[in-house]
Amino acid sequence: MHYSPNEIYHIYNRGNNKQPIFFSDENYLFFLRKVNHQLKPICDILCWCLMPNHFHFIIHANENSCTEWPTFGGKPMQELAYRIGVLLSSYSQAINRQNDTTGSLFQQKTKSKNLSISEDITGCMHYIHQNAWRAGLVNKIEEWPYSSFLDYAGLRQGTLCNKSLLMELTGYDLQNFYRDSYNVIEDVGAKLF
Repeated sequence: MHYSPNEIYHIYNRGNNKQPIFFSDENYLFFLRKVNHQLKPICDILCWCLMPNHFHFIIHANENSCTEWPTFGGKPMQELAYRIGVLLSSYSQAINRQNDTTGSLFQQKTKSKNLSISEDITGCMHYIHQNAWRAGLVNKIEEWPYSSFLDYAGLRQGTLCNKSLLMELTGYDLQNFYRDSYNVIEDVGAKLF
């Protein structure tokens, strides 16, 4: 996908053959440290959720995200695409060492969808936060520690997300966040994977 500055994207991928990509709490935390190192310097992360076999991010691209670099014999590659590749490759190598395995951990292509209107953005945010709850991994959304829900709900002081930018871009009011988070979002998930 070609990224454009000042656009918002839902970025997601899952384990190859739908296999797990996280095997312990430390794996989730290690992945988040890599996201903080690779992605946060070049884009604004607005929302995220890590699941046992997939992940979701909503990001706001900027000029740094969209910088193009020449490649050998092909189209130029944008900084964001390059960094996503480095993130997934380095994480896969670490997991393969940990599990004494080889081969691809993730599906071949990370998917990106441009979110163009505020309803899409906030609806997608709630869908992403609902993942573990809807999958039956927790009884309440706030019981899943591997999403930005706790940050938006004021239950954790995470620093990965730019919450104020999400609110500025969408006009969303956090006073309704908790209630809105439990409204079931049907159509977003049907379009994924």
